[in-house]
Amino acid sequence: MSHEHHHMSTGQHDLHDKHAGHDPNMFRDRFWLSLVLTIPVVLYSHMIQEWFGFSMPTFLGSNWVPCILGTVIFFYGGTVFLKSAWGELKFRQPGMMTLISLAILAAYLYSVATTFFISGSEFFWELATLIVVMLLGHWMEMRSVMNAQGALKELAKLLPDTAELADGTQVPVSELKVGDVVLVRPGAKIPADGEVAYGESDVNESMITGESKPIEKIVGSEVIAGTVSGSGSLQVKVTKVGESTALAGIMRLVAEAQSSKSRAQILADKAAFYLTIVAIFAGIATFIAWLVAGRGLGFALERTVTVLIIACPHALGLAIPLVTSISTTLGARNGLLVKKRIALESARNIHVVLFDKTGTLTKGEQSVVDVWSMGGYKAEDVLHLAASVEQTSEHSLGTAIVHAAIEKHIQLDSLVQFKALAGHGVEALLHGKNVVAVGGPRLLEAKHIQVPQELLSKIEQAGKDGKTALYVLEDGKVIGVITIADVIREESKQTVQELKAEGLKVAMITGDSKAVAGYVARELGLDEYFAEVLPEHKANKVKELQQRGNKVAFVGDGVNDAPALTRADVGIAIGAGTDVAIESAGIVLVKSDPRDVVKVFRLSKATYSKMVQNLIWATGYNVVAIPLAAGLFGVILPAAIGALLMSASTVIVAANAQLLRRLKL
Repeated sequence: MSHEHHHMSTGQHDLHDKHAGHDPNMFRDRFWLSLVLTIPVVLYSHMIQEWFGFSMPTFLGSNWVPCILGTVIFFYGGTVFLKSAWGELKFRQPGMMTLISLAILAAYLYSVATTFFISGSEFFWELATLIVVMLLGHWMEMRSVMNAQGALKELAKLLPDTAELADGTQVPVSELKVGDVVLVRPGAKIPADGEVAYGESDVNESMITGESKPIEKIVGSEVIAGTVSGSGSLQVKVTKVGESTALAGIMRLVAEAQSSKSRAQILADKAAFYLTIVAIFAGIATFIAWLVAGRGLGFALERTVTVLIIACPHALGLAIPLVTSISTTLGARNGLLVKKRIALESARNIHVVLFDKTGTLTKGEQSVVDVWSMGGYKAEDVLHLAASVEQTSEHSLGTAIVHAAIEKHIQLDSLVQFKALAGHGVEALLHGKNVVAVGGPRLLEAKHIQVPQELLSKIEQAGKDGKTALYVLEDGKVIGVITIADVIREESKQTVQELKAEGLKVAMITGDSKAVAGYVARELGLDEYFAEVLPEHKANKVKELQQRGNKVAFVGDGVNDAPALTRADVGIAIGAGTDVAIESAGIVLVKSDPRDVVKVFRLSKATYSKMVQNLIWATGYNVVAIPLAAGLFGVILPAAIGALLMSASTVIVAANAQLLRRLKL
């Protein structure tokens, strides 16, 4: 696993994470206990009782409730910020932790002083609420990281947990070693990268290469972890483990998600840095100014503490974490894993969405598209006879025909004398008398049969559309034609329409012929397409679109898509794709549903809007409140009123963030 993100020492946000820890449970536990203790602190505060006109039952020592519980909250809930602030100062990067620590230290020391040594109003209630709000903000932030980890664990399920060695022993995939020989049964996933040592099978590599047709694997062929064996059994000699495995790739992805920050968060960090400097200088200036003005030590201290308390970023501390937490949760519920927050923010500026075809806009597997009948037969009869003959076939085209029949609940007949006609098709005896054969043009050539004139134009058009035509013969006569192709997903058309409604252009890229690409583009109503593009040239097409002045989002699912995903302004990986593609992307569609691409752009716009609104309010409040607290405008703002306004600011920011939950993706 890559540790590069854990060695960063730049950015105060990384520092406070480093020193406070990444465990949201710690923040959660401290938040709840501090919240429980804060309730009696607030209720037994004389200031709160005067404001709201109520009184609490008194008992021996009840006057000491705010002081005692406030002290517990300070040392239990506040020390996490003090430790983090010390870390920031050691790296000479004072930021939000330093600012929070200044405020809680000032509030605590001043409250103790007014309780025991000087006249004035204690701020234990403000100290307690300040710590509780900050703990809540950091709990939300850490929880959003854990949400990303949870989604990644779901992605990890795409690979098998165990592998079967050639001797029949079951072992965890993580314990495989280079040189081990694993048995891959028909229909099973290949557990590790390797080389076929024994056996033959057609392997579905669409999630890796984008090739929709299964690839024949024989002794000596290379196979890739996560691909699915067809009808044959394979013994595979493992060639890659450890850092090269998909599991290692997923772990690197977790690290990347943890360290990822949005531009808005970076902006909030910078605002906290400058606010810290402003607060320190404003506090010192306020203290000196009022001393010089002859208002006395007590008054000067009260003004200084008021400035530091008001400067504490209650609202700023929650502005981004709350929005991030809500948007991450909202995304996860809608099948989106936001791996890089900057990718989510950038999505709002995209002009063109470029889709890879195979496995993204199409299903990535062979399926029956058309069934044409002739000579008095119905389409259902043609499919019935073809599927009956193909039911024991191991070829992907035959499998597609059988699946189509099963979906239509067609009962298959028993057959005898089945034989594969090498390079031509298959043939069998049905009902003890009818010889039924299924195959391509070579089958007709071998049997000296002409293509039926009435279907000629349809068959020619099918070829232009990239469909494979299979002829169905009964007793030497053509009774129908079945076309098979990599079928367009039903969701793709809706996806294109909705993206266009969002004001985006939609394009497609594929290694298939221009005829196939043109057919798919026409069916979906695409603005542009690139055909016959080699895998290594996909990134160049992204660059070409960018050079036209476009911001480009690329949606893909294979290893060959990784360079394009990285090159694009926003890379979106289909979740059923490879770990390499997923690692190269900024956002992952966990459900492998192209319609979720639309949700990315909607969530991006809404999330960024909330972040900006919260940042403007949080920083704007401090810009106005600090001078008032210092008494610059001739208005002496009582510390308690300042604290109340600060709390109100926090409530507004939190409520505004919660409005994001109402977003319908």
